[in-house]
Amino acid sequence: MSLRATVVHGGVYLILRQGLGAIISAAGIILLTRIIGPEAYGLYAATFGIYLYLFSLSRWGIEVYLIRHEEEPQTQDYHQAFSLLLLLGLAGVGLILLILPLLQDWVQLEGFRPLAIVTFAVLPVALLGLVPLARLERSLNYRKVALVELSGQAAMYTTSLVLAYQGLGPWAPVGGFWASQLLTLSLLYWVSGYRPRLYWEYARVRAMVRYGLGYSASTWIWELHNLVNPLVVSRYAGAEAVGYAALAIRIADQLSFVKQVAWRLSIAALSRLQRNRERLSKAVTEGMSFQIIAVGPFLTGFGLVAPWILPLFFGPRWLPVLEVYPFIALSYLTNAMFTLHSSALYVLQRNWKVAIFHLVYISLFFGSALLLVPRLGVEGYGWAAVAAFPAYIVLHHFFTVYIGKPGYYLAAIWFIASALPLFSTQLGYWTWVSIIVPLVLPVTRRELLRTVAVILRRKDYAP
Repeated sequence: MSLRATVVHGGVYLILRQGLGAIISAAGIILLTRIIGPEAYGLYAATFGIYLYLFSLSRWGIEVYLIRHEEEPQTQDYHQAFSLLLLLGLAGVGLILLILPLLQDWVQLEGFRPLAIVTFAVLPVALLGLVPLARLERSLNYRKVALVELSGQAAMYTTSLVLAYQGLGPWAPVGGFWASQLLTLSLLYWVSGYRPRLYWEYARVRAMVRYGLGYSASTWIWELHNLVNPLVVSRYAGAEAVGYAALAIRIADQLSFVKQVAWRLSIAALSRLQRNRERLSKAVTEGMSFQIIAVGPFLTGFGLVAPWILPLFFGPRWLPVLEVYPFIALSYLTNAMFTLHSSALYVLQRNWKVAIFHLVYISLFFGSALLLVPRLGVEGYGWAAVAAFPAYIVLHHFFTVYIGKPGYYLAAIWFIASALPLFSTQLGYWTWVSIIVPLVLPVTRRELLRTVAVILRRKDYAP
């Protein structure tokens, strides 16, 4: 079986996990946001957005080091990763508590500080789950990964809804998040069979930190995009606007579940092609089209029904989400097209090149948001996301220099067909005609049938 077929088939469990997870999340978020409302959800979203960046800042790419290591990591490597992550988690909590007064003064949201303390305290629990998770992902045991993550997600929304019905407002999702992390941590250690212990060896720490510094620097910069909503929108547009943007982001994130699967599979899969640049470039070219084929219909389809879905399921208070969703969906679609570019550069350890791309992207995003959000409100957040698109030219440049020139022709057809209908309200319903174009063009129709054949295991196509 070829690598492409192996990866597609091996990712079935993750796709099912993301699909079922999207259903659970959709039901949970509909009920939760309807109960607690935009302002309470916005306060939680602002807090959680900052936590996500703290989590990214503290993980140091250690689990990626374990996954992409060419030789099977020794038990001592896992013990060292556990000890290092424990130290980083405790240091991260201490650091954020020191700067919390400054954060409170900046966001200017009532009730932010106590909510943040409880949310940030979960950091060590989340980090320690990365070691057994890396062990499972390295062995491509995605069935167990999927079961664990679905269990954690179910615990999240079950607990959140119970607390929400008790009138706890923004504390409800925080309680659900704690329940999810504790259950996930327990299950990961159980199903992986890994039993941790404290261990410290300078040589192993140096190897992990050396790789982690390059990988994490780019990740730290990229994850700054999670702070635009909690820091910029909260200060200039208020908690409700944060809630609107956060819900639009959440919807787009759930609808893009295949993109998330591809990212998780890509590091392990592309690492097997790192000695053959031609095959690596071809795999990325094929992957671009697959990403858009898998993501575009969901993002675009929701855009069509959103004017009816939002008031029906979420309530009329959430209608302002329509102002920002098309822009966020477009940003997710664009990112899906270039996800594998970053993965391939990571595999070749060109981490600092990815970091430069991330720096350009975040500079454009943050700078545009600071200019546009005070003037346009939540819609300014969407325009700022679009203003960051020129950064992908930088990523393409580095990919071309170190790997080769990928083919964009087919991916571009799928991209345009999915992107235009997102703005049918502004441009007119004629934009929906673009969806038909890839289905009638022979070259794109063959590609679609080819992808379906691989998924159904009817043929074994080599990349």
